[in-house]
Amino acid sequence: MIEANDRFTTAPFPLMRRIIVDAGRHWRRSSVVYGLVEFDVTRARGLLRAHKERTGEALSFTAYIGACLARAVAANRAVHAYRNWRNQLVTFEDVDLSVMVEVQTAAGAYPLLHVVRAADRKSLREIHDEIRAVQSGKRRSAGLGSSPIMRSFLRLPRFLRDIVYWYFSANPRRWKQQGGTVGLTTLGMFGKGGGWGLPLSNSTLTICVGGIAERPAFEGDTIAKHEFLCVTVAFNHDVVDGAPAARFAQRFKELVEAGALLVPEPADAKA
Repeated sequence: MIEANDRFTTAPFPLMRRIIVDAGRHWRRSSVVYGLVEFDVTRARGLLRAHKERTGEALSFTAYIGACLARAVAANRAVHAYRNWRNQLVTFEDVDLSVMVEVQTAAGAYPLLHVVRAADRKSLREIHDEIRAVQSGKRRSAGLGSSPIMRSFLRLPRFLRDIVYWYFSANPRRWKQQGGTVGLTTLGMFGKGGGWGLPLSNSTLTICVGGIAERPAFEGDTIAKHEFLCVTVAFNHDVVDGAPAARFAQRFKELVEAGALLVPEPADAKA
């Protein structure tokens, strides 16, 4: 029985969301293993706040995590290897970082995948500017979903779309052009406080940045308030074993916590 006051509205299912539906369907076929870790980002967040106070500019925290991530992968390239249709492992030199960037469309806010090419060789400033340019519409996104023919592709029957997806996934070089080599997604669902997310991962390695929790921690013999970032490391166990994944995660953690990419260069070094 339908209640008389059962009010609702209907709207067409957004065509572009078929990308996410398709990604979830293919993700369920892979051997994804998750690691839930915490990074002490007290120093990094302090440096970001100091930069804003000094310049009035808020540097992207996503860009900072992405810059650290790309460098950690460059030091452990096995974690972004891909298996091709010939049952060979293909390991790329460049770390192409796929970042989910929220953009405004006619149908509302939409997460768009943008690929930062050779992110391991780009500075934090370059990655920050690139992400901001895509968000503002000043730069066209590079990656899956940015092609003008994407809307026509998404109208195809599912079995035809799956053939196209296989065509790209069976050839890592094609996949790299559309989806990068490493995924990075951030979750704003937690608000204040910690929390982890379990991302859909069709890449060999995907990092999901969750919430930030404040807890006491030792600084020598004293206790102070620290900020801990919840990070999920998702990797394809078909390609990556635990030991390489652990070495990568440790290097990633060291880079994020050190905050070295946020330390201003000395004036004489710029001269």
